[in-house]
Amino acid sequence: MSQNQPPPESGLEDLIPLDEITPRLQAVLAWIEAEILSVDVAIQLGLIAAAFIPALIFGPRLKGLLHAATKKHFQIGVVRRLLTALIALMTPLALYAVLTVIRVILGSLDLAVEIVSAAISLMTAWLIIRAVTLVIRSKFWSNVAFYIAWPVAALDVFGLLDDVIVQLQILAIPLGETEEGAPIQLSLFDVLRTLIYFGVLFWAASFAARGIDQQLEQTEELSPAFKALISKTLGILLPVVALLIALQMTGFNLATLAIFSGAVGIGVGLGLQRTVSNFAAGFTLLADKSIKPGDAIELDGTFGWVTAMQGRYVSIRTRDGTELLIPNDHFITNGVINWSRSDSIVRLHAPFGVAYGQRDLKLVQQIAQDAARTVARVVADKDPVCNLMEFGDSSVNFDLRFWISDPQNGLANVTSDVYLAVWDALHEHGVEIPFPQRDVYIKEFPGRGDPTIERAAPSETLQRSDRGDPS
Repeated sequence: MSQNQPPPESGLEDLIPLDEITPRLQAVLAWIEAEILSVDVAIQLGLIAAAFIPALIFGPRLKGLLHAATKKHFQIGVVRRLLTALIALMTPLALYAVLTVIRVILGSLDLAVEIVSAAISLMTAWLIIRAVTLVIRSKFWSNVAFYIAWPVAALDVFGLLDDVIVQLQILAIPLGETEEGAPIQLSLFDVLRTLIYFGVLFWAASFAARGIDQQLEQTEELSPAFKALISKTLGILLPVVALLIALQMTGFNLATLAIFSGAVGIGVGLGLQRTVSNFAAGFTLLADKSIKPGDAIELDGTFGWVTAMQGRYVSIRTRDGTELLIPNDHFITNGVINWSRSDSIVRLHAPFGVAYGQRDLKLVQQIAQDAARTVARVVADKDPVCNLMEFGDSSVNFDLRFWISDPQNGLANVTSDVYLAVWDALHEHGVEIPFPQRDVYIKEFPGRGDPTIERAAPSETLQRSDRGDPS
């Protein structure tokens, strides 16, 4: 080519292959004109749209009649739940009935019924899915039905399900080879199918676990700690079994899981160390029975009762109604005071003091012991003891010790009752309960010798007795 010769001009045909696109567009338009813009399709679409009118008219009326006829006879139970689902679906059922009548009429007139049949199939799938979700009353299964079951039913109605499955099977990740040399692949279809199977099996496992928990709660022969241990074991074991069964149902080779063992080990070591520690600590607490549901415990100065022992934490309810969730390993590393582990009878202390003017200290001891016996929660077969502890700065100090058998009902409240009884008894016998005293002596006033200060200050030694809080 000569250098002076200009390059050939590039036209639209070089950028867009019109000669290839035009026949395809013509074929699509011909199909739309033949299949969609036909008289039969127009008649069916018009009849489907018209079917909504009687459904919206008679559906609410049928709903009201069914509700009025059944509300007095079936108020609770499974039958009431089924009737509630049926009442909620009366308008869609009316639409389904009208579409069925339309298909019968069109078939008797030898007219096309493909669109109406597809609409009826979609309505059937929707009604079944909706009925199941209304009976189960689970948000999770409602989402599963909406995002998975309904699209699958729609694809099946229009004959596209097989093609979609083939495309999902093509999208696969190679995972190696078997001993025979056959390739091992993980397709997107296998993943979706495993998730569906696992979801169903996990729901069944959760349902079974709740049923077992209810039976355990009704069994009085088992200890609370053993019940919690069984519940926690099932809570971990059943989901694992559900996952393994789901993998087997999809034909997944479990030997390939060894490929991911290294990554899982690193993840556990770095990110899940505390979680695994809490799970192990939970089983340790249940195995050695150091704490169990119902125990009255004191943790870091907080008193409460163990209400539940989960896989990761222990739930403690305090007297003010607060629910504390304490990690399991905290009990092992920091310790806990269990007031009711081996014996529910515990001893409490109520220290107090009397004035030095009281001569008969043995009488004070007897008064305090008798006052403690008047409190209802103090154990009667264990005598209270009042010991003289020390001669304090402002009082003679005693320590009243008494026993209770119900620490789960609180400690501060029974101590308060004992103090009130001691207060009343001491006042009845004229025993004085002192308050701290301090005597302050000023031996030399600052600035002595200054005439100005001497005129303002008294010349004698100042003495003040402060009968209040210590200064």
